[in-house]
Amino acid sequence: MKQLLILGLSGFMLAGSGSKPALAQVGPVPKLLTADAAATHWVDSVFESLNNDERIAQLIMIRAHSNLGADHVKKITKDIEDNKVGGLIFFQGGPVRQANLTNYYQSISQTPLLIAIDGEWGLGMRLDSVISLPRNLMIGAAQDSSLAYKAGKVLGQQCRRLGVHVDYAPDMDINNNPNNPVINDRSFGQDKTQVARMGVEMIRGIQDQDVMAVAKHFPGHGDTDTDSHLDMPVIHKSRAQLDSLELYPFRQAINAGIASIMMAHLYIPAIDSTPNTPTSISHKAVVDLLKGEMGYKGIVITDALEMKGIAKFYTGGEEAARSLVAGNDMLMLPSSARGSVEAIKRAIRRGEISWNEVNERVKKVLLAKYNLGLNKPQVIETANLAADLNAVTDTLIKEIGRQSITLLKNDNQLIPFKQHTPAKVAVIAVGADVNNAFLQSIKATRPDINTFIFTSRQSPAQVAPVVERLKNEFQAVIIGVHNYGRRPGNNFGISSAERLLVQRLQQEMPSATVVFGNPYAIQYFCDAPTIVAAYEDDDATQKSAVQLLFGQLVPTGKLPVTVCPNFTYGMGIVPATPPPALALQPLEEIAPAKVGMNAATLTKIDILAQDMIAKGAAPGCEILAMKDGKIVYNKVFGHYDYSSNEPVTHSSIYDLASVTKVCATTMSVMKLYDEGKLSLDGTLGDYLPWVKGSNKANLKIRDVLLHQAGLVSFIPFYQGVLMKNGAPDTALFHSYADSIYSRRVAEHLYMKDCYVDTMYQKILESSLKPQQGYVYSDNDFIFLGKVVESITGQKLNHYVRETFYEPLGMNSTGFKPRERFPLSQIAPTESERSFRMQWIRGDVHDPGAAMFGGVAGHAGLFSNAEDLAVLMQMLLNGGTYGGQRFIKEETIKLFTAYNSNISRRGLGFDKPEKNNGKHGEAYPAKSASSLTFGHTGFTGTCIWVDPQSKLVFIFLSNRVCPAGGDNKKLITMHVRENIMEVLYEAMNQK
Repeated sequence: MKQLLILGLSGFMLAGSGSKPALAQVGPVPKLLTADAAATHWVDSVFESLNNDERIAQLIMIRAHSNLGADHVKKITKDIEDNKVGGLIFFQGGPVRQANLTNYYQSISQTPLLIAIDGEWGLGMRLDSVISLPRNLMIGAAQDSSLAYKAGKVLGQQCRRLGVHVDYAPDMDINNNPNNPVINDRSFGQDKTQVARMGVEMIRGIQDQDVMAVAKHFPGHGDTDTDSHLDMPVIHKSRAQLDSLELYPFRQAINAGIASIMMAHLYIPAIDSTPNTPTSISHKAVVDLLKGEMGYKGIVITDALEMKGIAKFYTGGEEAARSLVAGNDMLMLPSSARGSVEAIKRAIRRGEISWNEVNERVKKVLLAKYNLGLNKPQVIETANLAADLNAVTDTLIKEIGRQSITLLKNDNQLIPFKQHTPAKVAVIAVGADVNNAFLQSIKATRPDINTFIFTSRQSPAQVAPVVERLKNEFQAVIIGVHNYGRRPGNNFGISSAERLLVQRLQQEMPSATVVFGNPYAIQYFCDAPTIVAAYEDDDATQKSAVQLLFGQLVPTGKLPVTVCPNFTYGMGIVPATPPPALALQPLEEIAPAKVGMNAATLTKIDILAQDMIAKGAAPGCEILAMKDGKIVYNKVFGHYDYSSNEPVTHSSIYDLASVTKVCATTMSVMKLYDEGKLSLDGTLGDYLPWVKGSNKANLKIRDVLLHQAGLVSFIPFYQGVLMKNGAPDTALFHSYADSIYSRRVAEHLYMKDCYVDTMYQKILESSLKPQQGYVYSDNDFIFLGKVVESITGQKLNHYVRETFYEPLGMNSTGFKPRERFPLSQIAPTESERSFRMQWIRGDVHDPGAAMFGGVAGHAGLFSNAEDLAVLMQMLLNGGTYGGQRFIKEETIKLFTAYNSNISRRGLGFDKPEKNNGKHGEAYPAKSASSLTFGHTGFTGTCIWVDPQSKLVFIFLSNRVCPAGGDNKKLITMHVRENIMEVLYEAMNQK
């Protein structure tokens, strides 16, 4: 049958629209607003049956509840019978009660009522007994627009079953303000194309069920921090910015045939600068922009006129009149139905709007009613109603949950947990009140795991005992964060005790955190070593999270919004299984004779190590040597400390101190040089804007790598924060972490985060003496670490782990080890008498690096010997390992060669003295060739590679335990040098 354009009236859609801009968009006519002869006849007959007041009332939608009792029903009945309102918007209640009321209200209405509901995530948003679907943000995380269509289809089916004709969904706002108190997780995310793609599919799903969808909140409510229910938000954006971002999803919705668009109560001067004029009552916004420039031909409806964003300026029906004059077609929840009719008639008498314009909008609404089936009686059957409404929700919820769950970080490689690894694991549900599905599912998957609950009512004083028990009794902990709010106010309702507990567990023992709910709350846990975004806190999502934790589900979700600098839009590890490079063959250990070394000679190393321990140079050590890519010596000696309670093992992890300079920072610099992102002749000012204007800005990267840029050797930052008794200043340090004191320095010691800026300023203000020549300096590498971060946009620890350690299978190597390993695996260092005033274990020994948060370019790296050997062998191989190239061979040769005419240094690497052993003590060994490169560490470590002999030598100890740097016996006894020399001796005695 021939379709007519809105009753065939060519001027019908353009009445009151004014002249269109030259480049106006021409939108399609929505399906629900097309008419054939039968539709035209019904519309005309109903229209003619109404008097003027009744025609105006057809444009009014009033509030209805099914849970407010007889007085409320009487009020609604009066508005239907006396004021002849056009429709009802149902809010809270129950499905059967609403069905019965809908049947009753329809039976007493002269004109069929348009029934609407604000059900963005289904009827469960308003009604009891109905299961809600996930919020749009969770669907956005799944990235699969077919899920948006399925969700829309369910919304439409639910509405049809309950006699609802209009669902005020979907939300088409781009949530680019994390503090948005009203949109937030109702949005599909912060990316305009994703919001448009998902929103259009949800519209299709709803409207394919012959239900009217409503795109909201035009022209875009996502970038506000004010709730328009309470006040009028102001958006200070240019028209060009609005065109490129906020308006984009609405243009796509118009092209897709959206039947209705809702106007927001926003003050946007770029659209209309008239005082006290929100977009909902702005002719420029409704007619000039939406209907004119964007060519929209569907129904434009206001947001609720009872909201303070407009009600603070207009009431008594005046808000409805102004909305209609502005160009809106339907008026939602005015303060008074009768008052609105009278106010609109006054506006007509004043000439602000004509009867023709009003009547055209009435016919548009009546046409929508016809196409929604209201030309025939609609009686809702209440039998099996709740079951019908919930028929497919569980299946879809599970599907969305499985596809959206997002693994953001897995630094400690805890995920997936194995059946017996780690051996002793706990799970704690933070914020839970009962033994929820998360705890039950974990217990069912692995019965040996112990479960704990920490409620939101517990105090900060109860945190420490919980942390200490978990640290002492378990090797790892799974943390679930539950029952927090959906809006950012009051820290999402997460108590200070809950935040403190999660943060301490993440910092003090290997942990995996799952955040159940609005992902913006992850901002409080951005330093977590392993963390999962789960978006909802229902049983289905909790069970999906457990499947991910134990390797039964490969995560495919991506973060739909940026929650903090560490976790930005689009992040998500897919898949969770280790990359292929992690399956590298372990280093092969062979008999020394097979590579031409004398095994008997190597036993001299045992004697040297035992002598070192006996004389108190270090309590224990691990020594590893490789020849021709094979391990020829790998032994451990002694204990972690002189109490001899904990023996050193091959899995022991040591603080590498300045070995960090080469194994983290220099490696990163080499990679960036390889990629053309860093120039050795570039300056600090080229890469670090905050250095510009200081006398450090023009220092060349080459000179910084060579320690000849003129910087002072080090700055004792900690001395500036001590009180007279040697303890840290309580104005700068707290015994627990919070949003201000968030930088962990040691056990029960957290520094004010902003003090790091003071530390950088101290470096900038430190003396500069270019004429001093070569002076070994920590500050050189503090700067270089920041250069790496500036170029890559990642923290140094994240970049080096992703670029080198993970692909090489170096599981033990990294910063902040207590986040990934039990303390029993980490060798302690000094028992500090001042500043931290405790035995340091699992936190970096270097006080400056600790004050930087455990990650710095000069110190902070921890590792076992075998993982370091892999890294050194990769360099010895010319930059390849396991068939993968990491660094170009020519770059390695450049950086490891002598690069200074005033020192023995390579670029970042230490090297033998150029006249090694001829005029003094040999370093690092008398027989080391001039090609040798490596580094030593203050804690008693070293790594050396001799390409000429194809030799790798790793020595790890904690000689600073317990007395710190005062114990110089390892140095004066030349332990490391003598052991390395034995390796050469063994090669010469085949």
